Amino acid sequence: MSAPARPWTPDQPLLEIENLSISFFTRLREIPAVMDFSCTVMAGEAMGLVGESGCGKSTVALAVMGDLGRNGRVTGGAIRFKGRDLTKMSQSELRALRGSEIAMIYQEPMASLNPAMKIGAQLAEVPMLHQNMPKAEAWALARQIVADVRLPDPDRMLNSFPHQLSGGQQQRVVIAMALMAKPALLILDEPTTALDVTVEAGIVDLVNDLAAKTGTSMLFISHNLGLVHDVCNRLCVMYSGEAVETGDVSEVFTTMRHPYTQALFRSIPLPGADKTTRPLIPIRGNFPLPHERPKGCNFGPRCNYFVEGRCNATDIGMDTIPGNSRHESRCLRWEEIDWQAPPQGAGPRVRRPIGDVVLRMEDLKKYYTVSSGAFGGGLKKVVKANETLSFEAREGETLAIVGESGCGKSTLAKVLMGLETATSGNILLFDENVQDTPIQQRNSDTVSHLQMVFQNPFDTLNPSMNVGRQIIRALEIFRFGSSDAERHAKMLELLDLVKLPRAFAERMPRQLSGGQKQRVGIARAFAGGAKVVIADEPVSALDVSVQAAVTDLLMDLQRENGTTLLFISHDLSIVRYLSDRVLVMYLGHVVEMGTTEQVFSPPYHPYTEALLSAVPIADPKVIKKRIVLEGDIPSAMNPPPGCPFQTRCRWKSKVAGGLCESEMPPVRNLADGHQIKCHLSDEDLAHMEPVIQIAAE
Repeated sequence: MSAPARPWTPDQPLLEIENLSISFFTRLREIPAVMDFSCTVMAGEAMGLVGESGCGKSTVALAVMGDLGRNGRVTGGAIRFKGRDLTKMSQSELRALRGSEIAMIYQEPMASLNPAMKIGAQLAEVPMLHQNMPKAEAWALARQIVADVRLPDPDRMLNSFPHQLSGGQQQRVVIAMALMAKPALLILDEPTTALDVTVEAGIVDLVNDLAAKTGTSMLFISHNLGLVHDVCNRLCVMYSGEAVETGDVSEVFTTMRHPYTQALFRSIPLPGADKTTRPLIPIRGNFPLPHERPKGCNFGPRCNYFVEGRCNATDIGMDTIPGNSRHESRCLRWEEIDWQAPPQGAGPRVRRPIGDVVLRMEDLKKYYTVSSGAFGGGLKKVVKANETLSFEAREGETLAIVGESGCGKSTLAKVLMGLETATSGNILLFDENVQDTPIQQRNSDTVSHLQMVFQNPFDTLNPSMNVGRQIIRALEIFRFGSSDAERHAKMLELLDLVKLPRAFAERMPRQLSGGQKQRVGIARAFAGGAKVVIADEPVSALDVSVQAAVTDLLMDLQRENGTTLLFISHDLSIVRYLSDRVLVMYLGHVVEMGTTEQVFSPPYHPYTEALLSAVPIADPKVIKKRIVLEGDIPSAMNPPPGCPFQTRCRWKSKVAGGLCESEMPPVRNLADGHQIKCHLSDEDLAHMEPVIQIAAE
């Protein structure tokens, strides 16, 4: 039955979600995913929806779209769009709204693109379907909007298939598709999670510009508080299916009034956080399952301000924070808490002195030969994945390796591990030359001393083997102990080491959360007494609170064992927090290397400057220079002549004589241990300004 329309004016909420409850029904039970959730989005407003995985953010978005699937059902409340209740609309009415009035952009762009249709046809289809626009006019509009989303060579883009575009270009096409019908509401569900930080910065600027140009309202779903700060003017924090705090972004960030919001901020590496003097504070405990929520406050079991018999006595509603418009908190004690008090249990740690060199790389190169033919024939081409890499890593040191996808970070890790062999150069691990020795031919001591922690822990765990057996298997490979009893005892010690209950030895990987799986991966890496650990994006797939816990664990293990950590990441916030030195890579080259303080302060390599500018920071006091890189990383199969970064460099005009386009820059020493590969003059480097500054109080 059609939902009756009520008069709507632009001064009323465009989207009004009131006391919304959503459940999923299985054969065993009803699973309440969202409970008593309310939020409003005004015309022209950008509302951020933040919280850990499983809190119900995407479920709310799917309910707005009327796409909860066969098992999902709205069990209470209302979702009003322009005064009409979407939960009471027929499917035909919802179809008329989707795409034309309400559009959604998903995390994975290929989920929204038809791989068998060219981009132009997919874009033109939207106005032809929703507005009965003639084909020629629709194609002209498609070309215009491809230019609006800053895609190069619009005609070529329209004539391309999705697989011929990079991830950032695919996401821009999806944004263009969503905006083709000029919707009043745009829902973005983690739209930049799979993208590099530089591409993410471009997408954020694009979304902001297009929203301002078209007047589109946004519901922006993310776990990244820095992104929400850059995109949104209002914020709703969710925990376990409920809204726990809502208000203006700047107000919530500076005067938060819910313990969960405070705990989130304490677990992210804002400027000033330091692994030794100001370590991050993980949120204790685990996220409750939807059917096992506690009485009273859902956050109670993890809250530092919990009061027995009060916080768990009854359901808790949203309370208005006086003096500020539309700021609310779901906390009984928000007026009693001293929000300025220093956190408990966050004292400084003992810094372990950095020891001797344990890993040395000298002029390492890794080239791949590929064929241009479909079946191995045709012209042979060379992919230059790593070019003359030289660096050292010391005992107890964290060396961060940063750069965009395709810069050669993971190739370097594979060569170090022996999964690939170097084309030339030397890799000295404890003075043993291992660059030509694949992992199958390395002795067990070398393998056990050099271990790796991967980005996605589930991919590295055997789903049919319990946790204890997987760790014992590693001990067997490393030839630890003379009996099963010794290995079993060591396995339990390793679980203690990574702060997992010993009972987890009997659990299967599917019974563990993402953070728990990553801890098992770390336990396995340390099973042979690893001296050097390569951590390849080990926390990028985890929630911020779990990130803090896993990072804290790695730092504790490093302090106890003197482990050398090679930390591969594109997240410069976490790099700034935990690294001692930083190595910046671009297109296979090391373009800058130095201590963390040197790399994060001017003078910078122009690429480092752009990387720092692209980092979203959840702190209103931070003033950040905005530098958005144009274009994509060139192909390693056909690198540009001269400086590898010259095709995207904003400083290139400062260098006379076309030197950047014709000659590879030399490696220059700017200070003790600070190296940069750039043609810029000393005078130009001296005039560089800080990218990130803290505003005066």
